[in-house]
Amino acid sequence: MSDRMTTPEGDYALTRFPEDPRDLLRAWDASDAYLLRHLAESGTRLDGTLVVVGDRWGALTTALAAHRPTQITDSFLSREATRANLARNGVEADTVRLLTTRDTPPDRVDVLLVRVPKSLALLEDQLHRLAPGVHEGTVVIGAGMVKEIHTSTLRLFERILGPTRTSLARQKARLIFCAPDAKTAGARGDDPWPYTYRLPDDIGVLAGRAVVNHAGVFCADRLDIGTRFFLRQLPKAPRGGRVVDLGCGNGVVGTAVALADPDAEVVFVDESYQAVASAEATYRANLPEAGGTVEFRVGDGVEGFAPGSVDLVLNNPPFHSHQATTDATARRMFTGARRALRPGGELWVVGNRHLGYHVTLRRIFGNSELVASDAKFVVLRAVRRS
Repeated sequence: MSDRMTTPEGDYALTRFPEDPRDLLRAWDASDAYLLRHLAESGTRLDGTLVVVGDRWGALTTALAAHRPTQITDSFLSREATRANLARNGVEADTVRLLTTRDTPPDRVDVLLVRVPKSLALLEDQLHRLAPGVHEGTVVIGAGMVKEIHTSTLRLFERILGPTRTSLARQKARLIFCAPDAKTAGARGDDPWPYTYRLPDDIGVLAGRAVVNHAGVFCADRLDIGTRFFLRQLPKAPRGGRVVDLGCGNGVVGTAVALADPDAEVVFVDESYQAVASAEATYRANLPEAGGTVEFRVGDGVEGFAPGSVDLVLNNPPFHSHQATTDATARRMFTGARRALRPGGELWVVGNRHLGYHVTLRRIFGNSELVASDAKFVVLRAVRRS
């Protein structure tokens, strides 16, 4: 859904990515508007190096494009939304510098604007990575909805950068003001990410093996119970077949496939740059001299895969888009999987029982089989018939 955001900088037509006329969620929220209004009303100087972190759909970057910002995001979809929104509003692409969370941040940061992410770990990692470029004159402002900003959020800013306070709430949004200082810089300590742990002994081929997690990856300090259940049910792909770990997270599912079949071609795909980096690190930690073919892709599901080029897709789809609960991502993943699978190829899905994925799979594939279930999760199988 395209919508217009009115700001002191002007009016902007914005949409999420990929654009879907059925999507009723906006590409901006009250915290974006609050931050932009504050910058204008306070007369904050935006010359020097302006860095925008975690801009979800490019609203801030588009509105501030005249100041030539650097955007840093962990999301492929957010990055593509930014490109699309810049073009939609007549902004030249080279006006903005687009970086990912895996890129080296600017050496100097004069204004730092942070959309508070859902993951505290990702915020911690990004503040650590940006801290060397922050100086005592840097303007640091965070923004988020009230429900997204907690005491722990403020403590991170304070521990890593300097004294921190919050604004009054407006339209359920709040700003964070942080004043970097030398005392904090000398005591902040090291970035604890990435984090490595060992898997439990009851999950098959991956028992006792290492998992590497970069900040922001789901369940970064332990194996989540859905994936644990899925690992016990994994199918055997055709020997040497092409298998996609779709929404790979830290890559444990695809790594299990590669360990079980050294001849398999395994493709790890996620829209998170942190996730794909984690998947590659997990794979390399467990198969340092693997002879099979492996690929790591950041992208929108299986977009770009040739039709009929995949034998098996394994998927644990997310059902949140930031703070919103939605099945739109799962629908796109299932539809893309059907297109990428060869006739006879299979999609295996794990999900919470209450999400009703069996209905969606029947609508897309024409079939859905219950493989396994427990009190909370189901594993479903759908076959591309033709």
